[in-house]
Amino acid sequence: MSRNNMIARCALSSADICVKMVGRARGEVASPWKLAGLFAFGVLAACGSSRDPGSLATPHNHLLGVDRGAEGGADDLKGGVNAYLWRGAIDTLSFMPLSSADAVGGVILTDWYQPAASHGERFKIAAYVLDRRLRSDALRVAVFRQVFQDGAWQDTPVSATTTSDITTRILTRARQLRAENGERDN
Repeated sequence: MSRNNMIARCALSSADICVKMVGRARGEVASPWKLAGLFAFGVLAACGSSRDPGSLATPHNHLLGVDRGAEGGADDLKGGVNAYLWRGAIDTLSFMPLSSADAVGGVILTDWYQPAASHGERFKIAAYVLDRRLRSDALRVAVFRQVFQDGAWQDTPVSATTTSDITTRILTRARQLRAENGERDN
C-alpha cells in the first residue's frame, strides 16, 4: 500500500469508518491496516482532555444565607429595603412557587399558582419592598389573575380586597418578626 493511500485512509471520517465496518459485517475480511486504523481512531478518541471536577465553578444561590435573622433595615441586606418586610413577604408568599426574589432590589415575583379548590383559575403576585423603614407605604403588591376560557388563559380583574388582604398579611408578619427580634429597627 502506498504512503498516499495510507494518509487517505487515516483521514476517514467517523461516517466512513462506520461504512467500512458495515462492509466487514457483510462478510468482507478486514485488512491489518483497517484494523490498525480503527484501533488508532479509538485510541485518539479516548485521549480527549479530561476535566478536573474541582476546576468547575460551583453554583451559588444568592438567596441562601440572606436575612435569616430579620434584623430590621440594618442587617446583611445591602440594598435599600427593610429586612422585616422582605422576610414577611417571603414568609407570606411561600405557599406559591417563587419565580424570582431579589433581596437587594426588594422584588419578589411568584410563578402562576392554581389553588387546589379552584379549577380554571390561577394567580401570580409581584411584591416590591420600597424602603428601609417598616411602614405600609414601603410595600407595594400587585396580584394578577387568569381564568381558563375557550382553551386559553384570559386575564381577568382581581377582587378589590385580594391585594389589600395580602398586603395586610405581609405587614402583619413583618411586625411579628420585629416583635420577635426585640423591637429593634435600625
